[in-house]
Order: sequence, then C-alpha cells, then structure tokens
Amino acid sequence: MATRLLTVIGARPQFVKAAVVSAAFARHGGVEEILVHTGQHYDRNMSDVFFEELGLPTPAHNLAVGGGSHAQNTGRAMEGLEALITETRPDWVMVYGDTDSTLAGALAAAKAVVPLAHVEAGLRSFNVAMPEEVNRIVTDRLSNLLFAPSKLAMDNLEREGVPADRVRFSGDVMYDAVRVFGDVALSRSTILTDLSLTRGGYVLATLHRKENVDDPVRLKGLLDGLAKAGLPVVLPLHPRTRLRIAEQGLTPAGNLRIIDPISYFDMLALQRQAALIATDSGGVQKEAFFHGVPGAVLRDETEWPELVEHGHNVIVGADPDRIAAAILKPPVGRVPPDVYGDGQAADEIARVLAALP
Repeated sequence: MATRLLTVIGARPQFVKAAVVSAAFARHGGVEEILVHTGQHYDRNMSDVFFEELGLPTPAHNLAVGGGSHAQNTGRAMEGLEALITETRPDWVMVYGDTDSTLAGALAAAKAVVPLAHVEAGLRSFNVAMPEEVNRIVTDRLSNLLFAPSKLAMDNLEREGVPADRVRFSGDVMYDAVRVFGDVALSRSTILTDLSLTRGGYVLATLHRKENVDDPVRLKGLLDGLAKAGLPVVLPLHPRTRLRIAEQGLTPAGNLRIIDPISYFDMLALQRQAALIATDSGGVQKEAFFHGVPGAVLRDETEWPELVEHGHNVIVGADPDRIAAAILKPPVGRVPPDVYGDGQAADEIARVLAALP
C-alpha cells in the first residue's frame, strides 16, 4: 500500500524543492501525495508562475492565508491544515525548510499525532531572533524523520540529541533543482537581453529578511553598500522590501536596477551569469555555490557556514564598506564537491518515504 503523504508548501523556495521531490515520487511510486499550498506567497510572480515553469502539479488544496503577520499566517495555516489532516487522514505530513508554512505544518501534524518528515532539517544560524531559526528548531524537535542536506546539519542534530535512527543524509534538493533546471533556464530565459546585461557584467542582489528590511539603519546600509558597486546591481524586489523602502523615504542609487519578483528560470539565468550574488536568502547563498558564483551574505550569520569556512561566500552584514569590498574583490574558495550530496536528494527522499510502514 502506498504511503499517503500530505505535503505542505507555501513559499517560492518550497515550490522549487517540491517540484523535484514530487517528480521523484512519480518516478519511484509507493507514495500518494496530497499537495497543499498554504498561500503564504500568493501573488503571481511569487507563486503561480513557479508552478507553471516547474511542472509542479496544481495543489489539491490552497488555504489562501498570505498577507498577514508571522503569527497570523501560521495560525490560519494551522487551522486549515488541521481540517485537511482530519479529512484526508494521511500516514505522514511532510514540510520543507523554515517558513511560517513549515511551522504550521509541523504543529498541525504534532497536534493530530501524525508522523512528520522535515526536508532540510538540521540547519542552524544560532540566531533565535530570526523567525526562520525558531521555525527550524521547533520543526526539527517535532519531526519523526529528518532529511539533512549536509554533514554539518547531521552534526547539529546529533549535538541536539536527535536519535540517529530518525535522521537521513539526503543531500540538498536545491542542488537537484539547479542540476535539473539550470540548462533549461538558460535556453528559455531572455532576462539578460531584456535588461541589457552581459555575462559577468552585473551583481545580483536579493533582500527580504525581517531583520534587514524592517530596520531603517540596516536597510539604508545595505542599499548604500550596493550603490558603491562599480557594476549594475539587479535587485528583484520582494513586495515587503519595496514597501519598507517607500515608508522610509529611501532613494536607491542609479546603479540599482530594481525589478519586480521574477520567475525561477529568470532567477537561475541571472544567478549563473552574475559576477557576484549578494543576498540575505539562505537558499540563494547555496545556489551561488551551485552555479560557481561567489557570494556576499547580507547578514551577520549564516545557516550555511561551510561555504564561508571554505571561502566561497563572505559575510558582510549591512556594512556598506564591507559590501563594496566584497563586490570589488569577490571571495574565491574551494568547497568539497559533495558537501551537499550528489544531486540525487529527491530520489533518496522518495525511496525512504515509499518504504515507510
């Protein structure tokens, strides 16, 4: 009998991860997946276009909870997921990453006494002021099966006392996604032409973390640092960041090419051909490595310290001078090629879940 699995997604990085894992379920069999979109990311540029590009099945349910605070989004999603778990009676619930949707899925599963699987378990920034860090810790503590993307994540879980029989080293499903979609993105995307950019002739930046965009001093420092770049800086702007820039009366410098959120294929194309990627996103830090492009981390810590330790990425915080220095002289490092597995994480997850009782 197939494992009946209720999968909870709600934000664009989760759509990418689910695309490769759901495809692996279809290849391997043994899993009946019920896909639930919480609606945490709800506008077309941050949701619908991803499903279309990635071939991700239309979710069986959309809870439409987006647009509220962290507590509101989590609470609304929990309420909807509780009803769906009662209705569909899954054998397992699966969540991805560290968003409000992740936490809602974990709490709803725990309250319903349904086993929980967590993809991308064991990551730690050790900054509990980050909502994502709280979501990771709580989700890992509640999980019955933890898929770790790196050996360091495995070590973190061991130090926290998670029983070894609950943990699997799957590797990173984002590595799978870059391998599967990278060349397709280059062949389909026209974004460099559309923006009059050349390979290696620009910096790609992303900004969305609460601690950055909700702090006027940090946000100004970040924009000032990017303004010092000797290259155009392409900044696909999260709606929340755009709102904060307007509220604070900031005027981005002329070299900042602010654009609306873009599709996954356009993002991959921009990542692969950038001179440097400056980001406060956990996922984009890793994607910089997968593309072989140096990265500047626009935060004071990272959940991917191995990339900093091996010199591929550099932490610059919100200091304008450090940001400018990283752009002027990008880091150069050598990271072990298998640090995030072999690019077959989705198949490993599918095999494990299909074999569950």
